[in-house]
Amino acid sequence: MTALTKNFAKLQSAFEAQVTRLKSSEQYVTLMALPPLQRWLRIAGLFLLSQLIVFGGLYLIFGKLVVIGFFASILAGLATGLGALPVIYFRNISDKLFSSMLGAAAGVMLAATAFSLLVPGMAFGNVLWPGEGIYVVSVGMLIGALFLHYADRQLPHVHFDAVVDTQINSLRKVWLFIIAITIHNFPEGMSVGVSFGSGEMKNGLVLAIAIALQNIPEGLAVALPLVGLGYNRWRAVGIALATGLVEPVGGLLGVTMVTLFQPILPIAMGFAAGAMLFVISEEIIPETHAKGRSRYATFSLMIGFIVMMILDNALG
Repeated sequence: MTALTKNFAKLQSAFEAQVTRLKSSEQYVTLMALPPLQRWLRIAGLFLLSQLIVFGGLYLIFGKLVVIGFFASILAGLATGLGALPVIYFRNISDKLFSSMLGAAAGVMLAATAFSLLVPGMAFGNVLWPGEGIYVVSVGMLIGALFLHYADRQLPHVHFDAVVDTQINSLRKVWLFIIAITIHNFPEGMSVGVSFGSGEMKNGLVLAIAIALQNIPEGLAVALPLVGLGYNRWRAVGIALATGLVEPVGGLLGVTMVTLFQPILPIAMGFAAGAMLFVISEEIIPETHAKGRSRYATFSLMIGFIVMMILDNALG
């Protein structure tokens, strides 16, 4: 048994133990015994109360900007579930269409990284350290890339090109891919939070839109193989959505960190940019060039970049 398989088995065992513990708890048993309408009303009420406590606490402690940044990262994460919705009606998506979607997502992320992270990061760096902003941001980029490199090595997962094939037949491979998506969604959410934490609402908004657009094909990539393996379609959508919900965690960390410690803002923006570039180069672009589909993806990447550049300029 390889180390990868052992790590996956440990994660799966721990997850199943937590689910079993939850289902055996008195609160869960009481909740499930309620009539369906009462049950869902209670769940909705508890959810709304939790959101009121979370957002109210954030507003009182950190102010409006942190609340907006956190909310934007939530919306960006929810786009993963939106991207998975086509599996309700289709079991397969053409390779050309999927490759084009990934290419456009890469272009959008590249533009957002350049215009909403690197450019303002260098500007903030020059304010703090005149003439040194570009070097500070460069250090942050390398740290971000090394962080994801380390996460890739330490956590069990597989890459896009190992799972999006329509002939997939390995459930374990699919779940390792889901872990990979979850790993990479964290720094994406963090980039949204960091951008809002800079105080530039426009940059944060542009980046949130870019991450949301990028999450759409990502959600589809998660849901399609699950449906192909016989998963309930709505359950596959729910799993895809869950992979995106790690983004608000990164978003909250990013926005509170740079709000409290302004001097780390240029490094944090560089970190987020480096992490995003790592994902684009390591995961997205290689898949778009598989199976001779590179030309569609190349033009889609350029279109995505141009659209995001125009949007950034329009909001400026």
